[in-house]
Amino acid sequence: MQTMTIIPQSSEQALFFLEQVETPENVINHCKAVAKMAEHIAKQVSFTAPVNIELVIIASLVHDIGRSESHGIGHAVTGAKIGRELGFTEDVVNIIKRHIGAGINKTEAIKLGLPPEDYTPKTIEEKIVAHADNLVKGTQIQTIDQCIKNLKQRSVDKQVIERIISLHNELF
Repeated sequence: MQTMTIIPQSSEQALFFLEQVETPENVINHCKAVAKMAEHIAKQVSFTAPVNIELVIIASLVHDIGRSESHGIGHAVTGAKIGRELGFTEDVVNIIKRHIGAGINKTEAIKLGLPPEDYTPKTIEEKIVAHADNLVKGTQIQTIDQCIKNLKQRSVDKQVIERIISLHNELF
């Protein structure tokens, strides 16, 4: 199997990039928790499908790098831009860009004021990082039921919740 170059090249380098762009400490801690959850999911999925576990871990560490500039829904787009500027490989940039919920389609993106694009996770690695992020609130891992309860309490659209459940079922 051919090895693929990933930038950032290691977890240490990923954390260095987060610090370089002055990502808040609580966001860095969240990213570390998401990386642990993502690694767990990736290892489970790898029994039935090929998964680049190294990519999952590294990309999950930088998935919220956009929160160094914005905490709104656009932090994923901002993060992808920062990632490109830092020389991240496109697979890492796409994970950053597509990690929100279970994805945002082009119509929803326009309504949210994002560039008109489909932000739905497509690769297995993108799906794993997106869902690991769904299952980590702050630094605490939550069950899918807790996740859904929290989303309903925040009046998140029913379609979004259904997509998250569907993504969960696809991975588990």
